[in-house]
Amino acid sequence: MDNLTLRSYRSADAGAVSRLFREIYGEHYVQPHVYLPLMINQNHGDGTWHSLVAQIGKKILGHATLCRSVESQTAELALSVVHPATRGQNIATQLGTRLLIHAQALRCRGVTIKQVTQHDYTQRMAERLGFCSTGLLLDYVPSPFGEPLPESIVIGFMPIDGYRRPLPALLWPERCREFMEHLSEVYGTQEKEVPWVGAPIHVEQRFMRYDVTLEKLDSRLLKQLRRLPRHWMISIRLRLATGFASAVENLSKIGFSFTGIAPNDRCDGWLALFHRGYCARTLQLHCPHIQRLHDQAQQPADEAVAHS
Repeated sequence: MDNLTLRSYRSADAGAVSRLFREIYGEHYVQPHVYLPLMINQNHGDGTWHSLVAQIGKKILGHATLCRSVESQTAELALSVVHPATRGQNIATQLGTRLLIHAQALRCRGVTIKQVTQHDYTQRMAERLGFCSTGLLLDYVPSPFGEPLPESIVIGFMPIDGYRRPLPALLWPERCREFMEHLSEVYGTQEKEVPWVGAPIHVEQRFMRYDVTLEKLDSRLLKQLRRLPRHWMISIRLRLATGFASAVENLSKIGFSFTGIAPNDRCDGWLALFHRGYCARTLQLHCPHIQRLHDQAQQPADEAVAHS
């Protein structure tokens, strides 16, 4: 494209970047920082965001960011937006490619990407960039497109050159064996399990959803999860380690569906994803492995145990 320039973000770009998000998403974008130019600059100033912009003439028509918290060795390729007038020119892919190179300079061990499911643009872009889709976050955020149902998200992950993130060498349960063997071929396996970092249980509420992160699932904790209010929408991230097969079985019995895995931001391990209380729907997804996971999650749980 004539006069297209891809360059690093400058503090003077904050207003134009914010206007770009408003022009495309109105008031529906889920990251509130993009509506506050001062926050955009603050995030760049403290090193949380590392952005590139696409400029044509004097107008900024594209933007993408590497988001990285101080304690994490994994960054996220995020906040990717391109003006409709310039779509079809692979601008988002070009921005992403350059940011993945920058992730090496930042000494990141891997990069994640959250792909929206309302359309397949970001899913196809993620595949072109080399991401492998590893999991599905059901009803993850309010729709950035103003739709009544929340937006489900596909997680993608790419190790940075020189680093590996193998899965633990486990016997996968039948209900997810094909999917986990696929990921084992992509990332490899190892006998040694990665040590857990952080509290054994962490719970917080986000967007009308309860996020639960667990080091392990024992009978006592399972009983307490069973007694949580049935109307709650709950997402569980469980350390992928010995006991995974029994966790898939036991969580299914209390209404949770397995929806893949995600890298653990606190270490080099993986987290198994489980969801309960999401809306039933039909989605057409780009990755056939994730499509099968989604379709399985739309089926009734094996044994929905009554709340007691």
